[in-house]
Amino acid sequence: MSLKKTALYALGLTSLTTFNAYAANQCETVRFSDVGWTDITATTAVTTQLLQGMGYQTETELLSVPVTYSSMANGDIDVFLGNWMPTMENDIKKYRESGKVETVRANLEGAKYTLAVPKYVYDAGVKTFADIAKNADKFNDRIYGIEPGNDGNRLLQSMIDQDAFGLKDFRLVESSEAGMVSQVTRAVRRNQWIVYLGWAPHPMNSKIDMEYLAGGDDFFGPNYGGANVYTNVRKNYLSQCPNVGVLLNNLKFSLDMENQIMNAISNRNKKPNTAAREWLSQHPEQIKTWLKNVKTLDGEPAALAVITYLKQSAQ
Repeated sequence: MSLKKTALYALGLTSLTTFNAYAANQCETVRFSDVGWTDITATTAVTTQLLQGMGYQTETELLSVPVTYSSMANGDIDVFLGNWMPTMENDIKKYRESGKVETVRANLEGAKYTLAVPKYVYDAGVKTFADIAKNADKFNDRIYGIEPGNDGNRLLQSMIDQDAFGLKDFRLVESSEAGMVSQVTRAVRRNQWIVYLGWAPHPMNSKIDMEYLAGGDDFFGPNYGGANVYTNVRKNYLSQCPNVGVLLNNLKFSLDMENQIMNAISNRNKKPNTAAREWLSQHPEQIKTWLKNVKTLDGEPAALAVITYLKQSAQ
């Protein structure tokens, strides 16, 4: 081999080594978006604990849904575990079609997301979306949503703007998940009428005696806003970070599991990572299922490392 070819070959190896090192460094820290809903906080905490037990670093940013997707498109966020579909279709569509955001899999099936009322309101005759305006005075012409920019809020505002179900004189009250649940809890304690965004899984379903309203299919989808929740990643993340990709492909949650962790966060005042560690410690078989064919950052079997990490964290 000539000196020139030898130099070029060495330069190629150096460039490849540098690229591989850069790619590995890019994967050492996994960056999540959490949109502030307890269910996504719970699943993000679980995934964070798994990754930390595998030797990875994690960062979680509290972002709105629109900012989440623009940040993923910009390469600033790697993973989002909270793509509720079909209600987020308008949020993700342009990013999915441009290839800047990719969908890994459904991580939760059988969820729901639509308007709800306390059971005593339901029993009094408010069983559908069409019944809301008939009782405008009792509802004080208000529908309670969550944080501004949320997909559910936008659906509700579009209903009001279009005068769907006769709701043109209603006002959408935006606050936060915790703020809305507190407002509903106060109304129930006073036996007042209130209509609000409800969803499952969420501890509100056991904390509040509540019913979901029928008839909102054109806005929230059929089966009382029946939904699946998907895992999204930024463009090329699965190929750049294949080991994390195997984990994300393995991650499938259950309504019962999320309810347990959310209950610990919302009703027992546990910090999300603490609630996640406690649940994981009690379910080693689930850890093994999620970590099948997954390695630690150092290339060792991940399940044993995570179980050891959880035991050490509990000490």
